Amino acid sequence: MYSPEVTRASNFVQGVDTAFLVILGVSFFFLISLTVVMIYFIYKYNRKRHPVATQIHGSTKLEIIWTVVPFLLTMVMFYYGWAGWKPMKNAPKDAMEVTVYGRMWNFSFEYENGRRTDTLFLPKDQPVKLNLKALDVLHSLYIPAFRVKQDMVPGLEDNSMWFEPQKVGNYDLFCAEYCGLQHSYMYSTVKVMEAEAFNDWITDTTQVVLSAEMDTPANTGKRIMQNIGCFACHSIDGSKLVGPSYKGIWGAEHTVVTGRETRQVIVDEEYIKRSIYDPNADVVDGYMKGLMVSYEGQLSDDDIDNIIEYLKTLK
Repeated sequence: MYSPEVTRASNFVQGVDTAFLVILGVSFFFLISLTVVMIYFIYKYNRKRHPVATQIHGSTKLEIIWTVVPFLLTMVMFYYGWAGWKPMKNAPKDAMEVTVYGRMWNFSFEYENGRRTDTLFLPKDQPVKLNLKALDVLHSLYIPAFRVKQDMVPGLEDNSMWFEPQKVGNYDLFCAEYCGLQHSYMYSTVKVMEAEAFNDWITDTTQVVLSAEMDTPANTGKRIMQNIGCFACHSIDGSKLVGPSYKGIWGAEHTVVTGRETRQVIVDEEYIKRSIYDPNADVVDGYMKGLMVSYEGQLSDDDIDNIIEYLKTLK
C-alpha cells in the first residue's frame, strides 16, 4: 500500500505510479484470465470427456484478435511509461544545482556556494538538478519516495537527474547498483524543508564556525573521515577490511609495494598525505591496488592535518 505521506513526495510520483499500476493491471488481468481458461480447458477437454482426440482447424479471425489486442495493450503500456519518463529528461533552467559525489561507499553533496554535506538538504516546491559524479565504480542514486533513479558512471559527462520535492520530510536515498563489499551501507537521507528554512540553512555559517571552534583537530579529523566514508574500508580496532586498519598506524613501520619494489616506510605526515592524494603509489603489502581513488581536490591540507591528528589518537 502507498503511504499518503509519500505518494506526492515529488512531481514524478503520479506519472510513475500510473505507469506502474497500468502495467500491473494488464499483467494481473492476463494472469487471472489465462489461469481461468486453462482450468476450463482442463475440465472440458479431459480424457474422460474426449477419449478420442479431434483436430481443430485454425481460425484467421482468432489469429488477428490475439495479434492485434496484445499489440494495442503493449502500446497503451508504452504510452503511460513514456508519459511518465518524458518530463524527467530535461531539467528547468531555473533549477537549483547540487553536485553529488558517489564513491565506495558513501554519497556527498556539494551546493553552489561550496557547502558540502552527507545529507541531501532540499527546498520544498523548487526544482532541483543533481549533477552525478562517480569517482571510482558504477553507482546508482535512487530516491524511492521521489520515484527517481539514475546510474552514476565514472567519467560520464553531463550526467544528471532532476525532480521537484513537494512534501516536507525525511526520505531514504540508496545506491541501487551493486558496487562492492559495503554496497548495502551506501545510503543517506534527503531532508526536504520549507523554502524559508532551507534558505536560512544554506546561508548560515554560524554552526560551522561554532563547530570548528569547539572541536579539537582530532574530532574534526574523525568527522571528515566519517563523511567521506573512510571507515567503510578501514577499521579502527585492528580487524582487516578492504584496506589496512588505522589502529596503531601512526609512526609504525609498514611494508609497501611501490611500483615493482617492496620497501619499508614509516607512517608520517608525508606518507599519509601521499596515501590520500595518490593512494596507489604505496600499497601496503597484502592489500589490492586500485580499490581507492584520489581525494585530491576534495580535501584541503587543513583537512589532512586534522585527519593526521585523529590517526595519532588510535594507539
